[in-house]
Amino acid sequence: MIAFRGFPPLLTAVVCLLIAAAAVPPVNSANAQDRDQDRYPTRPITFVVPFAAGGPTDILARLIGQSIGPMLGQQVVVEDVTGAGGTIGATRVARAEPDGYTMVMGNLGTHAASLGIYQNLAYDPRTDFEPVILVASTPMVLVTRKTLAVHSLDETVAYAKANKGKTTMGSAGIGSISHLTLLLFNHLTGADVVHVPYRGLSEATNDLLGGQIDLLFDQVVTATPHILNSSENPIVVTIPQRAPSIPDVPSANEAGLPKLQTVAWTALFVPKRTPAAIMAKVNGAVAKAMQDPVIAKRLAEIGADVPPPEQRSPQALRQLVNAEVDKWVPLIKAAGIVGQ
Repeated sequence: MIAFRGFPPLLTAVVCLLIAAAAVPPVNSANAQDRDQDRYPTRPITFVVPFAAGGPTDILARLIGQSIGPMLGQQVVVEDVTGAGGTIGATRVARAEPDGYTMVMGNLGTHAASLGIYQNLAYDPRTDFEPVILVASTPMVLVTRKTLAVHSLDETVAYAKANKGKTTMGSAGIGSISHLTLLLFNHLTGADVVHVPYRGLSEATNDLLGGQIDLLFDQVVTATPHILNSSENPIVVTIPQRAPSIPDVPSANEAGLPKLQTVAWTALFVPKRTPAAIMAKVNGAVAKAMQDPVIAKRLAEIGADVPPPEQRSPQALRQLVNAEVDKWVPLIKAAGIVGQ
């Protein structure tokens, strides 16, 4: 031990310990970060669903979360954060720590249409998130309340035109996929139905089942059970061919409105600057879940299409987001839609 003249022995010992501690080289922060990534995840992961519980995004998030949790060795918690067409939940994730523990199940509304609707959007879906993987896609289906006496697209359009200003159509909120499909429907048909926004498709569905609204563009994922138990009247699906889960419902091509094309997609995003190694681990777990026959069967049952392997990379998802922004933002601005 070094001797310090005039210092009491105890104080000398303390000073020596401090000097020794200062001489120890600092831990390499980059190496520590690498070790953290290697151990990831060490605590539960949160999937933020920016829509109401029970809706299509919520159903997919829970299905995927339950599947990948055991693979990653941690629980995946689904948290529904509603409001403003899904942008409140998306904003929360954009501002979260980029550590892989907070992710958002985004879609066409939150990660494309929002740019055209909200003038002061708190995030840019193209730059404030890292795309992880496309989870599923599903067409929309036009359904009516059970007591509405229409059974075809022509009859529905004729009814709406005969009852202009009175025919109501719900949506999951301004800028949601259901709202965008409504805009396209009005543009193509001149039906001019009245928009009734909700905080999620599940709320809109409840009012349709209760007869408070007339029409709804629902996702096939959530509409299929109601169609199969005859509590809703299905009119048309928004793709060129019929949906396997509801094979009796005509396609847009068959119904005579081939331009009525909307595919709802759900994808996983994390905050920008999330380490690539973490993203790769999550991407791999979700991709593996898609190969599980049980998961694939469940997705097929609810009308969700599993993306082919070439569409499961972060790069492919980034391209999809950019393409959807280019497609929908001009239409939204031309319609003068402004979010609150």
